[in-house]
Amino acid sequence: MTIKGRIGIIIPSSNCLVEPQFQRYAPANVAVHVTRLRMTGKWHKTPTELRREIAGAAAVLSDTKPDVIVFHCTASSMEEGLAGEARVVETIRDASGCSAITTAQAITQALRRLGVKRLVLISPYVKETNQHEARYLGEAGFEVIHDFGLALSGSHEYMAVSPRRWEEIALENQRAEAEGYLLSCANTTMIEAISEIEARLNKPVVNSNQATLWACLEKIGAGQPSSGLGRLCNPP
Repeated sequence: MTIKGRIGIIIPSSNCLVEPQFQRYAPANVAVHVTRLRMTGKWHKTPTELRREIAGAAAVLSDTKPDVIVFHCTASSMEEGLAGEARVVETIRDASGCSAITTAQAITQALRRLGVKRLVLISPYVKETNQHEARYLGEAGFEVIHDFGLALSGSHEYMAVSPRRWEEIALENQRAEAEGYLLSCANTTMIEAISEIEARLNKPVVNSNQATLWACLEKIGAGQPSSGLGRLCNPP
């Protein structure tokens, strides 16, 4: 099989779901290459503090000749606002010579594609993390009209929440005035709940892994993800 494109991904060391989800939903002729950094939980560092590690990871990934490299952690990519995000992209480009994007950029691109400006933010995070994501989204031109976080302690608890439970949470937190819903976090089963939530609420849904895969494929011109990822990837 001829490879049509390659995606390089930098993820937190504890993330166990990005790889299987990207492999499941990416086109068969798109290769996905991953490297890890200790940057969340008890190893939490800001993107500025991680600059050297990000550069090293990007340089290593560049050996696979990727068409794009993603700094793929929703909370971290939003933590220092638009300026911090721009520094991450610059660091990756300088270290690898490759095109670069962050999870946060992918999400904002997806929201714009769907025409969503006023949204509900749902996550497994503590309130403080939701608040800095809402600040980032506000800086990027969006309005979080309501947010809900499960206040879970870390990645393994994030992964344990079922798609059915994420669907229930979205329904419990629906707002008539919302134009769409953001299911934030790359280490969850949220991606499997997108289509059902959209069907129940009749509003578009964006998720970290769905949006990032879509944005990468758009950037490299490698087609669309497989079915099951909602209006973003399969417009009505």
